Amino acid sequence: MTENDEQRQTLTNGQGVPVLTYLQGVREGHPWADLAEVVGPDPVDTIVSGMSGWAVSGAVELGEQLLCRGARVMRHAHEMRRDLVACPPPADWSSCALGNGLRAVPCDLAADAVFPAWRAAFPADHPDHHSGTDEEALNKLLAPMLAGSVLGPVLPCSALVVDETDRVVAGAIITDRDGLPWIADVFRRPEARYAGLGANLLRRVLSAAAADGLADISLVVSDANPARRVYEKLGFELTGTSLTVVVP
Repeated sequence: MTENDEQRQTLTNGQGVPVLTYLQGVREGHPWADLAEVVGPDPVDTIVSGMSGWAVSGAVELGEQLLCRGARVMRHAHEMRRDLVACPPPADWSSCALGNGLRAVPCDLAADAVFPAWRAAFPADHPDHHSGTDEEALNKLLAPMLAGSVLGPVLPCSALVVDETDRVVAGAIITDRDGLPWIADVFRRPEARYAGLGANLLRRVLSAAAADGLADISLVVSDANPARRVYEKLGFELTGTSLTVVVP
């Protein structure tokens, strides 16, 4: 059973003892226990018996225990954070060049206008590729993210990049994730002419976030995603590692 503890949910075992707390959401069609924290003894049996089909994101140890019970890996990721106060973005980041004919615009376009660039950024060999259909990727992932129904409302420091024809070629989506400024996604079209665009856009967004008074900003990057090196160069520091698994 679960009961609401402010914004977090609590999973209790058969004796009514709390064993897990989490933030509830939906991930790739699965009910999602995000930021799961073990708060009681032996939570695995209770999770397996009471959360079949759920995605659970939490400590590596918990994920590995669930894998031993037949769960499958959805994502192995690293949590990172950048302090915007102790280490403010350099002044020139606010005007980083985006490339000839490219300009930044607010992140308020319709999801179907953003989708082609977002989908192209994560091809089949990318660790964050969505294996479902385009319709599923648009309606279950991107559109809810832009609407603020997953990972929280989109913040004003978010931005899209468009070309001379107003076609979206890149974007950085920043959300208010339960009070935590969060980089929900950074993407760009994979063509060679856009190399480096994601990093420069992120520099602009970090500058805008600091100007908006945000004290810090966090993200999660997949273990196999080379973008982790970009984040490190931009001042993000590792704060933890998590596993997301699907309970059998």
